[in-house]
Amino acid sequence: MNVHGTGARRPELVERALRGTPAHSLPEALATAVGELFPAAGPARILLADYHLRVLLPADRALPGDPEREAVNVHGTAAGRAFASLAPVLDPGPGHVLYVPVTARGERLGVLAVPFTAPSEEADRADLAEIGRLTGEALAVAWNHTDRYERARRHRRLSLAAELQWQLLPGQGCAGDEFSLAGHLEPAYSIGGDGYDWSSEPDHLALTVINGAGTGIRAALLTSLTLGALRNARRSGADLSEQVSLAGDTVYGRHGGEQFTETLVMRIELASGLVSVIDAGSPRILRMRGPQVTPIELERQLPPGMFADTEYHPEHFRLLPGDRLVIVSDGVFGGDGGDGDAFPVDRAVRRTRLLPAPEVPPSIIAALVEHRRGRDLTDDAVVVCLDWKGAATRTAGGADPAGPGR
Repeated sequence: MNVHGTGARRPELVERALRGTPAHSLPEALATAVGELFPAAGPARILLADYHLRVLLPADRALPGDPEREAVNVHGTAAGRAFASLAPVLDPGPGHVLYVPVTARGERLGVLAVPFTAPSEEADRADLAEIGRLTGEALAVAWNHTDRYERARRHRRLSLAAELQWQLLPGQGCAGDEFSLAGHLEPAYSIGGDGYDWSSEPDHLALTVINGAGTGIRAALLTSLTLGALRNARRSGADLSEQVSLAGDTVYGRHGGEQFTETLVMRIELASGLVSVIDAGSPRILRMRGPQVTPIELERQLPPGMFADTEYHPEHFRLLPGDRLVIVSDGVFGGDGGDGDAFPVDRAVRRTRLLPAPEVPPSIIAALVEHRRGRDLTDDAVVVCLDWKGAATRTAGGADPAGPGR
């Protein structure tokens, strides 16, 4: 596709080229457009983050586990620094490769690698950073129309339970003017019953974390049923109490009280930072305000599905700009090092103070694995991080109907 001669800016021309190509052909269309618009650039490549967020894999048609497929480590590489920092990084080594983040509405998908025959100009770097964002948006649209990108991001084969779980989730990141949000699951390639969900609306953010009972396919199906019921109720306009009650009745109707899902359901008002939350199980919330990490103490209500016709009552607290919430399942706070020593999750959260939200969940999971002396996790683990920036229209010093934060 010839993208010259229209008078438009280079990112706009790339966007047109991506929009006019089939979903499965984005990498080739991108390489062609970048090659025509940046004469000093070599072939551009898309590298996608794997499920672990530990390596970056080329968006080719190789099968998971193909030994011929190059994997670039996130830790200790220029490509990994671009992915982690969400900023362009120039590798001054052979090839003068510029790595720019590929993101879609706050979710990190990978990086764009562009080699140059000579050091790149500042204008080139600025345009390619924008092209990285446009590539992410195009990938997000194309993702569900082809298996190419799902296949490309797999460092090895997923278990069937993990396949069900990952397809159920909203992604691994989301951002708005008021917040930055990220979630991660481990063991990524064989996850079973834990999960999370979110929905960004004009006036609020909905957030759910689930610790499904059991393991494998059985746990994945239970989590799928619970999240489906919660979404159905939420999308029908039900309030927080009704959402959890209806989900509980659905699970009870299917399993008769023999299975249940420990669930945390939240709603954050974007204009005020007011959080309404129902704690119906084991997921826990820790808040970092400045250097202090404290648990949010809530009434523990019955997990959905344990009994029929259970009523739920939300509690409230308020977020202040700069607050960080970290939500963890029992696979995290219940983890031990093999000799009974509990994982110090509060310390792990405190160590993330200088990290951006997308880096927090994998950092805490890495600390958990280190605490276990490198041994594989024996339970599903979910970590969700919410950084609250505060609304631009927020009134400083206004009345707080919910009282002081816990």
